[in-house]
Amino acid sequence: MNIHQIRNATIVVEYAGKKFLVDPMLAEKGTYPPFPNAPRDDQYNPLVDLPTSIDTIIKDIDAVIVTHLHYDHWDEVAKEVLPKDIKLFSQNEEDATEIRNAGFQNVEVLQEDTTFEGIQLVKTKGEHGRGEILKLAGLVCGVVFKHDSEKTLYVAGDTVWYDAVQEVIDTHNPEVIVVNAGDNHFNEGGSLVMNKDDVYEVYKAAPEAKIIAVHMEAVNHWGLSREELKSFIIEKGISSNVSVPDDGESYSF
Repeated sequence: MNIHQIRNATIVVEYAGKKFLVDPMLAEKGTYPPFPNAPRDDQYNPLVDLPTSIDTIIKDIDAVIVTHLHYDHWDEVAKEVLPKDIKLFSQNEEDATEIRNAGFQNVEVLQEDTTFEGIQLVKTKGEHGRGEILKLAGLVCGVVFKHDSEKTLYVAGDTVWYDAVQEVIDTHNPEVIVVNAGDNHFNEGGSLVMNKDDVYEVYKAAPEAKIIAVHMEAVNHWGLSREELKSFIIEKGISSNVSVPDDGESYSF
């Protein structure tokens, strides 16, 4: 497999001969208003440019996975540039309806036993924050990729560490885990995605896995920088287990 960090939660996963685009946010830097009541509420999103052209990103994509509909995971540019007949997976019927209303014709709701071109795609739970903020953040999902010719991959999506993440790791024993680790948050309400302590919990639950930390420094409510996370994983002695890619960087396993 190859995992290519594009920007924010947008990644391209090449797996068992197929190419998946996950959570596409493809707009130019500064296109969208900032998330309000956030640490950088004077800065328009995305905060950084794409590392490569949109044509390069979407070339030869076989399927798209949208873990939820927040605009930093499924934006207007993605809706414009992706072929309307492309295979697209959503987390539930409500999201699928909205995506179909945008013109997409081949939308399927992820299940715990979805199969695409021989690749098992297992929908997993996530919690987009803790406590009261969950009501505002809404539903999200992650996905586990399985195939006889590949290591098991767990893309956790926008979730904090909690018991369901532990359960996914216990059940599927993923060898590669992608976590959204920017500690994004509003001025009240706590982390919406993983912070550095959550990443450490993932490591403790899967000490043999390779962990890739994405969803960093690209939208105005980020709270954990790449440099701070890199310092933390060195301090914990887990830098050989946890990678913090720059935008445009990729890894093969």
